[in-house]
Amino acid sequence: MTNEKQAFENENPSDLSLNSLQSLRSILTNREEQAFMSILFSSSATIRMNNFGLSRKEVERIAGVQGDDAYIHSFISRVNQAVGRYYRLIYDEDRDQVVVLLRVPAHSARHTMSEEALAILLFIFYQQEVLKHDYTLLSQLLEAFGHEIKKGSRRIQLAIDTLRKIGAVENHNLSTHEDAYKLTAIGVHMFSDSFLRRMAEFSQSSQLSKEDVMKFFNRYNLHEREGLL
Repeated sequence: MTNEKQAFENENPSDLSLNSLQSLRSILTNREEQAFMSILFSSSATIRMNNFGLSRKEVERIAGVQGDDAYIHSFISRVNQAVGRYYRLIYDEDRDQVVVLLRVPAHSARHTMSEEALAILLFIFYQQEVLKHDYTLLSQLLEAFGHEIKKGSRRIQLAIDTLRKIGAVENHNLSTHEDAYKLTAIGVHMFSDSFLRRMAEFSQSSQLSKEDVMKFFNRYNLHEREGLL
């Protein structure tokens, strides 16, 4: 059985050092490097709060590109090829924003979110990515977790606040007065394929093929959708 560190390294066995960051200079122009650094800076929760990343138009302006619809996807692909072991550049279509996610081993993520926040994010992820629900109601979270957690309502709200602060979920406005939450592009990319496989195998108490797990979670584009944990 491999431990977490081995599993993390096995995801990218050919790219095991920070020297890969040097390859950025061979695949990006000077202006594109500036665009990437600006996205890194603006993706910080302490800088932008809920407005993570840069708009597509701003990225194109810094890079000196105009009127090329395919450019942003080429830029993202080239950056991810070079730094995909450490960062993941994603495009949030709903907000028209380009965002950088930092990849971390699962044990390090405990400093970012509590066990309750992780469980709630997984629940919302399952509902919206697998079952294709448009949103998740607070009442559904209370029903699923409230009886398992002491002072459940308060702790669930605190967990949701954490997820909002890191940009994983956002409030979803309904015509009713019920509180509802929607997964963001950051939340969609939060979990790596290997993390989802370990989670599914643990719940099923049996080994599963990677293809079956990815099909279950509707993650067919494995390279572009590799996540954080």
